[in-house]
Amino acid sequence: MVEATALFRNAAGIDTAISILKQRFGDRLQTGASVREQHGHTTTWIENQSPDAVVFPTSTEEVSDIVKTCAAHKVPVIPFGTGTSLEGHVNAPAGGVCIDLGQMNRVLAVNEGDLDCVVQPGVTREDLNTHLRDKGLFFPIDPGANASLGGMAATRASGTNAVRYGTMKDNVLSLEAVMPDGKIIRTGHRAKKSSAGYDLTRLLIGAEGTLGIITELTLKLHGIPEAITSARCSFPTVDAACQAVMTTIQFGVPVARIELLDAMSVKAANAYSGLKLPETPLLLLEFHGSEAGAAEQAETFGEIAEDFGGTGFVATASTEERSKLWQARHDMYWASLQLRPGARGISTDVCVPISRLAECVTKAQDKAAELDLLAPVVGHVGDGNFHTLVLIDMDDADEVARASQFVGWLNDLAISMDGTCTGEHGIGQGKKPYLVRELGDATRYMAAIKAALDPDNIMNPGKIV
Repeated sequence: MVEATALFRNAAGIDTAISILKQRFGDRLQTGASVREQHGHTTTWIENQSPDAVVFPTSTEEVSDIVKTCAAHKVPVIPFGTGTSLEGHVNAPAGGVCIDLGQMNRVLAVNEGDLDCVVQPGVTREDLNTHLRDKGLFFPIDPGANASLGGMAATRASGTNAVRYGTMKDNVLSLEAVMPDGKIIRTGHRAKKSSAGYDLTRLLIGAEGTLGIITELTLKLHGIPEAITSARCSFPTVDAACQAVMTTIQFGVPVARIELLDAMSVKAANAYSGLKLPETPLLLLEFHGSEAGAAEQAETFGEIAEDFGGTGFVATASTEERSKLWQARHDMYWASLQLRPGARGISTDVCVPISRLAECVTKAQDKAAELDLLAPVVGHVGDGNFHTLVLIDMDDADEVARASQFVGWLNDLAISMDGTCTGEHGIGQGKKPYLVRELGDATRYMAAIKAALDPDNIMNPGKIV
């Protein structure tokens, strides 16, 4: 279990900054215990470390004013979107002021002819796609949770569509951000490419709020496909399912989504979502294109699946059937918790080269069994990324220790396979011990960038480096 280490707390500076901000923001600054606790981390086993105050700005200029006040008194600032991150990203280990960006939730512009849009950071992915629906456009990044787009950029999110459409770093053209001194910068414009200077856009994407606070995003959009075909297929083993995934990718089939559920996850989905799927490893897929193209892609996958023992292959263009299957996939966290009522679900992710996927997933399952842990597996396996949800009794110290051993072992396994300790969850507090193992001396240069931009370490301290 990762210990959420407390950092030095500048009590006098915090009190002064909150007093100043209270005069500026009135009821939009809250110090009640319940509000503060809601803005600390609550979605994993990392201890909740609440901020001293939560403020709700409505504009970039207000964010700048907050940061300037906090910078003047060396007070930490922690940006907050919807709180769906999984590695302690929104904890306040040194106390300070949480900046909740939820009220900055406007779609500022949609440029249909250029396939891009400009949004504030509090807009969620579902809200954006609802706004775009009548324009025939959509934003493809889907991490599962209805996360805010600012938070998705800050954690370099990806999800089920990443195998075809990429991750957040591939779909953000430019950013507006408030830097540690309170100054507002813009990292680019709406051109589809640029060779102008350092790529500050990519530097801030995935920085988890440690270098600046994102206050506006210019995003790439895509046309809603003419046809969408979903498919499902069961396999005798996880290894067989992963081999089918690798072959599908290597054959160049332009699959939009390809998701793995192991037997335990299928059992959970059946019970929670009212499905009647065979309780063996399952692949869920989606194909985008013309009606003929999507159907042909599905047919090609069906032939590949048969070579690896796939059974029960079903493809459908029915919106109702597609929605039912993908909703079950998105509900897997809650469904898996029902496998062991009362247990805490500890979600962790790794990503490996596609050629090592089958080996990595199989070893993870074997290790969980060896440690007597219940750990269902799901994954965005088209790009080698998968998740385990370890279900544990937090009152059982021995079980917590075994779960911690498993998570550490899995991170090290992925790194040893030329992979990464996190494909999409990010580092936060939880993955910090593994970043140095993965990148070695490169982390020294990350720390140098952090120190140069944020010498007083007020931007989301205690995360990444």
